[in-house]
Amino acid sequence: MTRTVLVTGGTSGIGRAVAARFVADGDEVHLTGRRAEAVRRVAAELGAQGVVCDATDPVATAALAGRFRTLDVLVNAAGGLPAAPATGTPLGDVLAAWQANLAQNLLGAVLTTEAVRALLAPGGTVISLGSIGAERRGGAYGAAKAALAAWNASLSAELAPRGVSCNVIAAGYVEGTGFFGGALAEERRRALIEETHDKRPGTVEDVAATAHFLASPGARHLTGQTLHVNGGAHTTR
Repeated sequence: MTRTVLVTGGTSGIGRAVAARFVADGDEVHLTGRRAEAVRRVAAELGAQGVVCDATDPVATAALAGRFRTLDVLVNAAGGLPAAPATGTPLGDVLAAWQANLAQNLLGAVLTTEAVRALLAPGGTVISLGSIGAERRGGAYGAAKAALAAWNASLSAELAPRGVSCNVIAAGYVEGTGFFGGALAEERRRALIEETHDKRPGTVEDVAATAHFLASPGARHLTGQTLHVNGGAHTTR
C-alpha cells in the first residue's frame, strides 16, 4: 500500500536520504526546505513532491498541513547548527544563539507535528532527528535535542493509543551532510571515528535505514524511544 510521507528538511543530508529511501518503496513523498531552488531540484531528482516551508513558521506549517487529507509518516529532519544574529551585547548574543537553536532543533518539529497530528493515520509514525549532542557537551544545540527527546516521550503517550508511534533517532558523527559547514578539521574527524566501536563514520543511509525500519510493521511496539545510531560511540562525554 502506498503511504503518504512528509520529510522536513528533505533537500540535503539525512533528510534527503530519508526521502529517497521512502521514494524507493513507491511511497508518495513530500519534502520540504526553505530554499525554493533546492526544493524544486531535489524533488525532481528523487521523484518526490517539494514544498517550500520553514518549519519554524507557524503560518507556513499550517499551510503545509492543508496539503494533506491523511499522513502515514512524518520525519522531522529539519535542524542543524543555526547562525544567530549578533545583537551587540554579550548576553543578547547568548539569548539569540539559544533561541535560534531551540527554534531550529525543537520548535520546528513541534510545530510541524502539531499542524498534522490530526491527519496521522492509525499505524503511522512520527520520527524526529535528534543527536548524540543531547548527551554530551552539545551546548545550546545539544540542549535543544535533549528537549526534543523529552517532548517525543510525551507525544508518544498522547498518540500511541491511536496506533501512531513516535521515536527519535539520535545520530552520532555522520558524513555526507553540511552539519559542520566544511569546518571540521581532519584531526577532529579522525577522533570522532575512533570513538566508535566499528571504526567508521556514520552515513546518511544508516540513518535513513533506521527511519525506514521505524515506519515498518515490525516496529509497531517501538514508541517513545530514542534510538542511538552512532556506531557505539560513548554518549556521556
